[in-house]
Amino acid sequence: MAQPAPIDVYFWPTPNGRKITIALEEMELPYRLIPVNIGKGDQFQPEFLAISPNNRMPAIVDPDGPDGQPISVFESAAILQYLARKTGRFGGANAREQAEVESWLAWQVANQGPVMGHHNHFRNYAPKIEPDPEKLKYGQDRFFNETNRLFGVAEVRLRDRDYLAGPLSIADFACWPWFAAYRSQGQELSDFPALERWFVRCKSRPLFDIGRKAGEEMRTSALTDNTKEAEEARKILFGQKART
Repeated sequence: MAQPAPIDVYFWPTPNGRKITIALEEMELPYRLIPVNIGKGDQFQPEFLAISPNNRMPAIVDPDGPDGQPISVFESAAILQYLARKTGRFGGANAREQAEVESWLAWQVANQGPVMGHHNHFRNYAPKIEPDPEKLKYGQDRFFNETNRLFGVAEVRLRDRDYLAGPLSIADFACWPWFAAYRSQGQELSDFPALERWFVRCKSRPLFDIGRKAGEEMRTSALTDNTKEAEEARKILFGQKART
């Protein structure tokens, strides 16, 4: 039996990118990473805009879409749900499980990701742009506290189960890469023992571990560095407005 053609994954090694490589590894689907260097503006290239209208990665092109024709999908949650439907795996075995999975996936994209993203900006990037710490203090405190609250939400959830939605699911694939940034978020996993057990449980899975490490060699100068490369990347990432 012929192997399926690999799925093209437009990728950069960020939490949102890693969601997809973890899922693809656990689902045992072949894929090919196509770098989208967000610090150099690759996300604004016309060919990428054609598959990701929001100028954000990740995005995928599956050459074997639902009707046998290629299909592109953008936004990480939509990609995860698409892959779960395609394989019949990790999306919930019945309507009740699907509702659990979708609830926690929505929690991730509506709460965990945006809040931790904003906190990361105010805590780690903004001080390189705004020299007055008093102007940053409210945003830093606001998002630190909300990030801490979200760690607590996951902690309570995981006290009586191994994974967020019961069995391992795309909800875990979505949440884990963001929790992996706990140090840069000023959090300690040891303060959340159930969450810490889940964190280790996930990355101890061989395929999960491969997926979380995918594309590590792509990472370049950190946005918090005092280099010209990092300064230019900050301008690209944090200076975006509506474009015609």
